[in-house]
Amino acid sequence: MKRSALLLAAVPVVATAVYMLMPAGSDGAAAGDGPSVSASPNAREQTEERAESEAAEDDALVASRPPGLADPAKKELAQQILASAENATLRWRETYGSIEDAGDGDGYTAGIVGFTTGTHDLLTLVERYTRKHPENGLAGYLPALREVDGTDSHEGLDPGFPAAWQAEARTPEFRAAQEAERDRVYFDPAVRVAKLDGLGAFGQFVYYDAMVRRGPDTGPDGFYGLREQAVRKARTPGQGGGEKEFLEAFLDVRRAAVLAKKPDADTSRIDTVQRRFLREGNLELATPLTWQVHGEAFRIP
Repeated sequence: MKRSALLLAAVPVVATAVYMLMPAGSDGAAAGDGPSVSASPNAREQTEERAESEAAEDDALVASRPPGLADPAKKELAQQILASAENATLRWRETYGSIEDAGDGDGYTAGIVGFTTGTHDLLTLVERYTRKHPENGLAGYLPALREVDGTDSHEGLDPGFPAAWQAEARTPEFRAAQEAERDRVYFDPAVRVAKLDGLGAFGQFVYYDAMVRRGPDTGPDGFYGLREQAVRKARTPGQGGGEKEFLEAFLDVRRAAVLAKKPDADTSRIDTVQRRFLREGNLELATPLTWQVHGEAFRIP
């Protein structure tokens, strides 16, 4: 997973709303030279109530939508397509133990969605797993994982961490932990936002793939930043816009962000996977599916 700014996946809406009312100074004072200013208890209560009401409305809207990518068969398709781009295979369940340094500045990339030692999500996975299974074979690497977080360093991880990851990935508990973290941080938030935007199963996959690759972040390269840029170019279906037009705009923005960082980057997961499905009009991700990514051809009958 790539990360460019602040992770938002698990931040409650109410907490975010309350934070916006807090003074800006690091010690509780407002920014600048003036006196400190804080929201009144009544204003905070009103903000909390408004946020809770909006969240409830969103929950009701999401619940009213068809299952889309959350349907088990569609979710399986999504993971197969993702695995074709991440690990050149459709057999995603064989990738729990995958681990390598891809030389992209994120340290080790591992597991079913490419958790990385440099972007916090692998550390979070191991921390959460260790709370439930304290005697696991990765727990001893937590101090090193905390030290290298945000860097591409292997200090304290080599030479044993890759083998420890592969060994732990043979256990059903760690496999379940990877899937749970995938859903908590990437899949569930992506599908929820896509449904709120009025997107079908394919659009939900577009968001999921971008969430995995760009991270659930607010910066210009993160998922939420990319979505914000796309909304400036085209209205979402939820805003009355066309689904194909909006998704074209989103893919344009995402592709530009990739190339801005690395002009010779491989963008085939956008160009010959997602744009192919979009231009075929396959907005519900119906099978059969045929695509190419990183020069390899794949087909799901």
